[in-house]
Amino acid sequence: MSEVTSQIAHYVVRTSLEQIPLDVRKEARRALINFIGCTLGGADHEAMEIVLAALGPVSGNGAALALGRIEPINPLLAALLNGVSSHVHDYDDTTPNNYIHATSPVASALFSYSSVNNVTGAEFELAFILGFEVMSRVGSAMYPSHYDAGWHSTGTMGTIGAAVGIGKLLKLSPLQMTRAIGLAATQSAGLREMFGSMAKSFHPGRSAQSGYIAALLSKEGFTTGMQGLEGARGLMAVQSVKADFSTITDALGDEFALRGNTYKPFPCGLVIHPIIDACIQLRERYLINPVNIGAVRLMVAPLVRDLCDKRNITTGLEGKFSAYHAAAIGLSCGKAGLNEFTDAIVNDTQISSLRKRVEAIADNSIPESCVKVEVDMIDGQRYFMALDHAIGDLTRPLSDAQLEAKFREQAGSLSVKQVDELIKSCWEIEHEYNMGRLVRLTIPQT
Repeated sequence: MSEVTSQIAHYVVRTSLEQIPLDVRKEARRALINFIGCTLGGADHEAMEIVLAALGPVSGNGAALALGRIEPINPLLAALLNGVSSHVHDYDDTTPNNYIHATSPVASALFSYSSVNNVTGAEFELAFILGFEVMSRVGSAMYPSHYDAGWHSTGTMGTIGAAVGIGKLLKLSPLQMTRAIGLAATQSAGLREMFGSMAKSFHPGRSAQSGYIAALLSKEGFTTGMQGLEGARGLMAVQSVKADFSTITDALGDEFALRGNTYKPFPCGLVIHPIIDACIQLRERYLINPVNIGAVRLMVAPLVRDLCDKRNITTGLEGKFSAYHAAAIGLSCGKAGLNEFTDAIVNDTQISSLRKRVEAIADNSIPESCVKVEVDMIDGQRYFMALDHAIGDLTRPLSDAQLEAKFREQAGSLSVKQVDELIKSCWEIEHEYNMGRLVRLTIPQT
């Protein structure tokens, strides 16, 4: 347990891109393609306009750019906006072993920094991998007690990931990196009570901003406690009743969290993906007409009820955390894209009627990646499906081609030429001479 923060700091400072396995570097590029697509998809969301209207006048001038936006702004505000846009549709990647969206806070800070500083693609990729890794390891060390208590780990751990990533680009010393992690830890925040609202996307945005601040302060000599993670009153003791310190340091540099990263085919909470997948398959297999459905029973892992038990919903954001809506759109629409999580679809008469006929039953014997669905028809027919793994799961991952298609789906504000160049640049990021060029490629042409 001793000197965990310092050990992590030394690892980050001394690690070079050549020490990162090739498969991890490839997964980082997949994560960044997915991230940029998600930021473009959320760049014009109402939440973004609210943030700019509220904070733009008090954030000072700047030359930074948020992805997909044309306004020159303060770098810290750009980091916040990147986090909001990338997460507001809940379409960003997730590590299912701890339910953290690690890419969003880390990449949000790095892209903001890169929009006003000369950063090569190789430097960016390394900083991203290291920020993702440290954030994920600390989160896993505190899971599940931290999450069960009501903390949203993407927000609480995101400050650390962003601080590590920005700190790497700033070339912090081991002492400075230790302090940056401490400053990030003392800003750790984010509550699961916010799920189903704009505030959930505020978590990765604010953590990106907070981590960025932590690295900047440390660079200039701002001091902090030296055991921000493992201290008696450090992050892990305060926000987790049970923490495994060895998870942070064991096999450091040999095992990488990016290998366990997953990419969402549906823009909603990960734990209801099996419900959507199973219901779509049932609809297609038995040509189910939703009007003729009498009742639907979902046998799910207890966490599904804990996270996604919203039944009386009126907004698309709430629908992203409703097991009942997941079943309803799967059976009624046969798909679950961005449109199926709009306010209009949530309030559609047929969809809302079917939601009322869905029952979710928690079953301790069912893993979180699985679901059992029973559909009773009015004529007495019963259809059943047991699904072990949804599409997008580690056993059924999205291919590179599917990630590119998902990117294009969300990049409607850009020209085909821009989209092609962005995708190409992401795959070839290690050869990029200036990441600011890539940021500018995301700006819609007027």
